[in-house]
Amino acid sequence: MQRREKLHSLLERAGLTVVEEMTPGSLFPPEAGWRIARGIAAPDGAAGRALDAAWWRQLADSEGEFLVAVLGHRIGGNDSWWTRVRTTGDGVPELTGDPGFVALSLDGQVLLAEIPGPGGPRVTALDRLPERLEESAAAAGHETQAERARVWAAVPGLPAWPLHWAEAIGSNPAAPDELLIRLLDVADGFLHGCDRPAVLDAALAHPDPRVRASTADTFRPKLTADQWIRLVRAEPSPGRRVHWAERACVRGAGLPEDLYDDLLAGPSRAQAAELPGLPAHHLPGLATDADPPVRAAACKRWEDLAAPLQARLLADTDDTVRTAALLAHHTAVPMPREVFTSLSARRRALEQCCFEAELEAELVRDGDAEVRRALAANPGLGRHGVAVLAQDPHDDVRSAVALRPDLTEEQRAAVRYDFDQTLMSHTLPWVEDLHGDPDAMRRLAVSSHPLIRRSVARARHLPPDVVERLSRDEDRVVRLFLAESCDDAPADLLLEVWSWWDGSFSHPGRPRSHPNFPRAGLLRYADDPSGRMRRLALDDPRSTAADVARLARDPEAEVRRRAAEDPRLSPGDAIRLLNDPADHVRETATRHPRLPSRVLAGLLHDRDTACAAVTNPAIPVPVLDRILNAAAAAVAARR
Repeated sequence: MQRREKLHSLLERAGLTVVEEMTPGSLFPPEAGWRIARGIAAPDGAAGRALDAAWWRQLADSEGEFLVAVLGHRIGGNDSWWTRVRTTGDGVPELTGDPGFVALSLDGQVLLAEIPGPGGPRVTALDRLPERLEESAAAAGHETQAERARVWAAVPGLPAWPLHWAEAIGSNPAAPDELLIRLLDVADGFLHGCDRPAVLDAALAHPDPRVRASTADTFRPKLTADQWIRLVRAEPSPGRRVHWAERACVRGAGLPEDLYDDLLAGPSRAQAAELPGLPAHHLPGLATDADPPVRAAACKRWEDLAAPLQARLLADTDDTVRTAALLAHHTAVPMPREVFTSLSARRRALEQCCFEAELEAELVRDGDAEVRRALAANPGLGRHGVAVLAQDPHDDVRSAVALRPDLTEEQRAAVRYDFDQTLMSHTLPWVEDLHGDPDAMRRLAVSSHPLIRRSVARARHLPPDVVERLSRDEDRVVRLFLAESCDDAPADLLLEVWSWWDGSFSHPGRPRSHPNFPRAGLLRYADDPSGRMRRLALDDPRSTAADVARLARDPEAEVRRRAAEDPRLSPGDAIRLLNDPADHVRETATRHPRLPSRVLAGLLHDRDTACAAVTNPAIPVPVLDRILNAAAAAVAARR
């Protein structure tokens, strides 16, 4: 708000009345105006000497209104807004001089700008703006090899944005492994999306523990089992070593026995004792350890402990160990009343233990709804207890019962459960465990409960009859999960889901990236009323560069963005889309490899576009090398 007030005060002092703040909409964006004002991809003849009254009369409409943006006073973040203003009379607004401005007529035809520079103010005055930009873009698309060489020889040059380059250079697909390995000493954020084995190997061997941790501290990248093991071995902190070992086990990387030995010998022995996959020969030593937390951890492997060790733990003098042993013991042996009443961890008992019949009958009718809620999903609950809770007066208790794996589908259908289909849902673990069982998938695919059918749809492979049934499911989230997760999803389902879903963080690109997604025949959607469907036209093998050029002028930004990704986009259209009203279209165009070198080099030196531009694969590797050197020097200077 303070920034906006300062801007409005400045404009009022310049003799202008503020009408409103507005997004670019379908008009020319301020960001592109600043770029032209700086001489980047500017039409010939844009630079002028002065802005006289005649130019200001061309700029304002009949009401004296036009759009303006002032340097250093952005509103709306990187995709800055225009400020609509009104002037009266024939006077020239006092906008010249510091801090600099760019102004646009309401019809988008006239652009005026003045910005400070090392050689004095740079003045820009353009009429017939769209026409001139089209002409300029077409002309700039013709570039000789000698011209490209001269342009790249001057990069990085000035102005430079090395800190911006450091953040993004790791996302350039043309950057070789050697360059990315050097980048590890400058900025390691790119590791979050890196899947290059050589670079990950170098990161795992890096002396900085923060760099090593970056290889595994996010959803991506995917480390191999060997890389996980190397990460664990290289970690100097005992606690972090166990943390990475836990993460490795979750990701399916089996740890070697000697590494378990090493972890158990360290100060984080209690945490290491809980690692899945711990070899059984360690259990006797853990069960008789002098440290109570270690003995308590041994109780998690109750079934693997010999009867004498179980008896010893049940009689342990430490309350925490004894409680852990009792909870583990009574997952199979019914718990009597005197044991239950002696426990301090009754909630855990309610969730995981089985009880003697009389005690269970009392608990399922307990007046405390929290007690009944805890029992509802308990796998050890008897049939009678389940039947009682299936009629519970609380919706959430009945809803938990409805998801029990021990119900038949007839029993499940009889439960009055509550399920909000609009909330995010997760795969039920017990259904996931059955994904490899075709008969179980057939039985559960007809479940009355949407969450169970959704969980079935998450299977990577399903029998054809199950796929056919789920692809017609009335719950569209079932169809979505099938399209995202199942490799057997049919083409017609994928196309139907695409019409309303664009991909998620956990399944980026699906359904469009699914191997069964149709490609032939998509050109029929080139004139579809839905922009989502028009986007598909360029995936058709019969589409041409002419189709790309047409969709690059589509009224919907997402369709233009799809065209901006297409390798057949002409250099001229790539330049034109740099001035698109939508910021995501401009950013995509900035990465297009057919941008002329002088335009791309200009984008590298523009603060607004430096991050995106440095990821453009058309930048020659020697230039990337020099950019990295500049970034390294800038980062070192800040440290």
